[in-house]
Amino acid sequence: MFNWFKRNSDSKSFNGNGQNGKNNSSLINIHQVGKQYVTAAGNFTALKSIDLSVNKGEFIAVVGKSGSGKSTLINMLTGIDRPTSGTIFVGETAVHTLSEGQMAVWRGKYIGVVFQFFQLLPTLTVIENVMLPMDFCNMYPFAERETRAIELLRQVDMVEEAYKLPTAISGGQQQRVAIARAMANDPPILVADEPTGNLDSATSKDILKLFQRLVAENKTIVMVTHDNDLAAQATRTITLADGEIIKDEANLIHAKV
Repeated sequence: MFNWFKRNSDSKSFNGNGQNGKNNSSLINIHQVGKQYVTAAGNFTALKSIDLSVNKGEFIAVVGKSGSGKSTLINMLTGIDRPTSGTIFVGETAVHTLSEGQMAVWRGKYIGVVFQFFQLLPTLTVIENVMLPMDFCNMYPFAERETRAIELLRQVDMVEEAYKLPTAISGGQQQRVAIARAMANDPPILVADEPTGNLDSATSKDILKLFQRLVAENKTIVMVTHDNDLAAQATRTITLADGEIIKDEANLIHAKV
């Protein structure tokens, strides 16, 4: 069977202008990234001079208490938010310098985002939700998009629900669809913010298996989670506290899922 999670074109390009970049030892390089927010009570520092490098094919779990900076960190990586200071490179793309228009196109091609609350468009069918990133980025010929979406849904065991609206399927099923949508343009990086936070334990294990399969296919995953057992299944755990990385360790032993 053709591997639909594998990009057909050259996936080494991470530049905003579409040109191939040089090979780097790390896929993601975050250097001295800080983030401050201005509030009515004064400035709030969410991140303090974060340094982080992630290699291709790693499965990173980001953990920490509420307010530690976990979601802010991945918002920096995905370009949903911008750093107050520091630099963020994915390959040779300086993510922190992209304009809003460049950011939208870059994110659509190179970052798949999975949210805790799924964020499927309720007026579109399951398959239309999966095809949406392809339509936005014009990544595949129009005639091939439905076939590709069907195969992606088959990979997450959702093909039988393809023509239903999101409201007609369960939360766990919606998260499967959200993962298929995140992989629609075959991005090299998947970023997930509490992807199992609203799911039961059995469904959470199924989602984890999907992530582990993607990592085995050389995808890079950065996952925020509050679940220490789930984090232990990643290859590496980053622990944040008060906007700083206080621990960065490899998970040498993985419990069987």
